[in-house]
Amino acid sequence: MKPPSAELHPQVQAYLHELHVLRQLSPHTIKAYQADLSELHQSAQEDGLDLTAVTNGHIRRWAARLHSKGKSPRTIARTLSAWRGWYDWLSQKQDQPTLKANPVDDVKAPKRARALPKALSVEQALALINQAILEAKASPGLETVRDAAIIELLYSSGLRLSELLGIDVAPSQDRAYESAGWLDWDSAEVTVLGKGGKRRSVPVGTAAMSSLRAWLEIRQQLQPAQATPALFLGSREARLSPRTVQARLRSLAIRAGLPTHVHPHMMRHSFASHVLQSSHDLRAVQEMLGHASIASTQIYTALDFQHLAQAYDLAHPRAKAGQAK
Repeated sequence: MKPPSAELHPQVQAYLHELHVLRQLSPHTIKAYQADLSELHQSAQEDGLDLTAVTNGHIRRWAARLHSKGKSPRTIARTLSAWRGWYDWLSQKQDQPTLKANPVDDVKAPKRARALPKALSVEQALALINQAILEAKASPGLETVRDAAIIELLYSSGLRLSELLGIDVAPSQDRAYESAGWLDWDSAEVTVLGKGGKRRSVPVGTAAMSSLRAWLEIRQQLQPAQATPALFLGSREARLSPRTVQARLRSLAIRAGLPTHVHPHMMRHSFASHVLQSSHDLRAVQEMLGHASIASTQIYTALDFQHLAQAYDLAHPRAKAGQAK
């Protein structure tokens, strides 16, 4: 590892040396500390301050400056952590500390933006479903017809993968076994066991019910199918595994020409986003998704706004004019 830069404050150099020799931090970590503490030293010099004269107000202003430079919340948090560590070390090393308090205490980085869930567009979702239906019609068999029913149900009712795989053909009548979930074929509803052991019932669309009934006909022809209550069976005619669904959906998306990796939870995000775009009923979407708090559902409003913004850019005359400049 290269020695600390001679341009650094002597006490910063001593701190980095101790991190390297005594705490034996990796060269990569030392380099990150050196960059962060160089930022601190430079900020103090620009304000004509010695590092021991820095106050909480200075730290807040410098952190805000990092934010204005486009530094991410993660980077600012790491920088503040390095600064805080150095001041803690400095107060311990001074025989007569001049620091009354660590100036970095109570200074927090900006909150990280919550990542938006990845959802398919309506066109992409329909392309995926149409591909599954096309393959089921072209070569009707256990896998193709089952896959079409699974994808239709995921998109129709916004189920989690674990909820989908827990569904039985009908609720158990056996006292020794309780179904986690089941389909009500007459009322077109699916009941599932969600997070926290909470049950909920969700409507199933007409198209999805049609695909499910087509799958049920094939399932009933399997001899061992009578021995297991599971709705969806694999090639070994036992309850389908999560990995099989993930792999089948991923390969189907490739055949449908979708430019993104598709996984089961993306179908749930797509369901929520598209229903919200159409209905603008946040409470209804919350109930169908089984969210305990509406705050978990509100993230889909950001996707809804994103959709509206894209529509604006494509349709509004002034938006087009701005893009042409």
